[in-house]
Amino acid sequence: MPAQDRTGGYDRHAYEPFAVTVDLAVLTVRDGVLHVLLVERGQEPHIGRWALPGGFLLPHESAETAARRELAEETGLADVAGPHLEQLRTYSDPGRDPRMRVVSVAFTALLPDAPEPRGGGDAAQARWLPYGAPGPLAFDHDRILADAHDRVGAQLEYRSVATAFCPPEFTLGELQQVYETVWDTALDRPNFRRKVLATHGFVEPVPGAARLTGGRGKPAALYRAGTATTLHPPLLRPSREGRPA
Repeated sequence: MPAQDRTGGYDRHAYEPFAVTVDLAVLTVRDGVLHVLLVERGQEPHIGRWALPGGFLLPHESAETAARRELAEETGLADVAGPHLEQLRTYSDPGRDPRMRVVSVAFTALLPDAPEPRGGGDAAQARWLPYGAPGPLAFDHDRILADAHDRVGAQLEYRSVATAFCPPEFTLGELQQVYETVWDTALDRPNFRRKVLATHGFVEPVPGAARLTGGRGKPAALYRAGTATTLHPPLLRPSREGRPA
């Protein structure tokens, strides 16, 4: 008995095929400056231009699997994204890629100060560059990167993602620097400290641990990420009038 046709007679040739890619907006904080992981394209289109790491999905490959593979192939950073890889959105405007119709699934990854990358695959080189420094990126990657920055800035208010930029043990001053760097604004130190410690599960003290942070003051206490994923109450960024958070 022939197998039942469950496609309903669907003609897969009725629509023009298109490709699916992944792009990664990987952010870190270095020396108090927000940096993004970029690759120099080694082939057309846009050869020689800086771009986000990424590439085409392979058959039977999920978008997240492709994102991790491309990150490893083009930058050599195989496992640094860990659990912090998060889907951003899908970009499907016609004409975004001159080769053919291409739909891209974009991801963000938030890292502490990560190792230096190395170019591979079709990337001539890979580097950490200050956010906004390289000039126009290839394809629509400026838009993807701006969306990622906006998403992260908003998440810092309501989620505990700021600790993803920090080492496993960090001071509250280092955590504050993350907020100031991403939001591009100064925060009142005592007020920030009070709000962080009042937010249940945001950070946990490391018993007996401290770190010298410069100057003549006493060593600063160390903390690690807490168990909370959402912040109650949230840490709202300063108002437009510049009132400290």
